[in-house]
Amino acid sequence: MEEKEEKNIEVEDDKEYQFKKEMHIIAIISLFLIIIVLLYLILLGSINQPIEMATKPIIYLYPEQETEVTLELKDISILTHTYPTYSSEGWNVLAKPNGDLIDLNTGRNLYSLYWEGKNDTKLDMSVGFVIEGRDTISFLEEKLALLGLSQREANEFIIYWLPQMENNKYNFIYFVQTEEMNEYMPLEVTPAPDTSIRILMKFKALDKYIEVKEQEIKTPERKGFVLVEWGGTKYE
Repeated sequence: MEEKEEKNIEVEDDKEYQFKKEMHIIAIISLFLIIIVLLYLILLGSINQPIEMATKPIIYLYPEQETEVTLELKDISILTHTYPTYSSEGWNVLAKPNGDLIDLNTGRNLYSLYWEGKNDTKLDMSVGFVIEGRDTISFLEEKLALLGLSQREANEFIIYWLPQMENNKYNFIYFVQTEEMNEYMPLEVTPAPDTSIRILMKFKALDKYIEVKEQEIKTPERKGFVLVEWGGTKYE
């Protein structure tokens, strides 16, 4: 009788052992599946993460006399569009004091050089400006003059960006200035300009006003051979 009871106990122990073993295996498989799902969601989030575009950076050249100029963008990996088509040797143009350009590869007359690129930098909204959309024109006229743009350059800037800003309740605005632009997209220009003014406006539409620290604007002196560049990035 005792022997039978011992066998029953052994059977029960074996069943319990098998049950625990199966539950352990199920737990491992479940954990593995959870890890796979989490990795998939992280990857999906990375794939779907929007990459902002540095829209319409255009470059003007104003030498003191007609000059053949070569301009190279040093980080071509981020480029999405260029005009004239950017070659491995850069842009080669004949630049005139009034800003007119002649593409030495095609002979076409130009007034600027255009590039667009990916911009995956985050928007820091702690420093900048917050303005009402209806004040866009007066704000840009004032700030672009302080940033060193001529009235014609500012006119082209405002015409391009106004439709995307004026009807917003508020806009947050930050101006990437020359030193920051040189880090984001270094340029190599031959001969080197005496004055470089590079501006990229980051902005985001807002539903309500927020307090931010006002950005300091540095006003450059336009002298000698002048290079001017402006563009912008809209953040959703």
